[in-house]
Amino acid sequence: MQIILLEKIANVGNLGDVVKVKDGFARNFLIPSGKAKRATPENLQAIEARRADLEKAAGDRLASAQKVAEQLEGTTLRIVQKAGVDGRLFGSVTNVDIVDALKSQGIEIEKAMVRMPSGPLKQVGEHPVSVALHTDVAAHLTVNVVGETVGS
Repeated sequence: MQIILLEKIANVGNLGDVVKVKDGFARNFLIPSGKAKRATPENLQAIEARRADLEKAAGDRLASAQKVAEQLEGTTLRIVQKAGVDGRLFGSVTNVDIVDALKSQGIEIEKAMVRMPSGPLKQVGEHPVSVALHTDVAAHLTVNVVGETVGS
């Protein structure tokens, strides 16, 4: 399916590009989320007319993502979870736990932005985590998982 991108999408294209993607990707994700429109002559003209506004909005999103990345870069989050004597957690620390910990510090991000290279954290210790705030902006932080021992 031919679509026009309304914002930059990683591994697909930049704002205003006319690209061919799989039908399901366009119908189920790009078009409903407002990231693309079908490539019809009417839509092409409308996009060209709104191009300046779209580029300005994309620039604003990039600037706000860079501002949040400056706040996040190099920070250490401390998360307390119940753990056994060997340092293994009874549950795991997921992206939702990280989002909640950041929210308590006054930083709002979505859970889909959190990139955990080795999956949920299941061990006590420090773990590197990245947050993809924008297609061009990623912040790296450390999650320090502290074990709370369970008494018998």
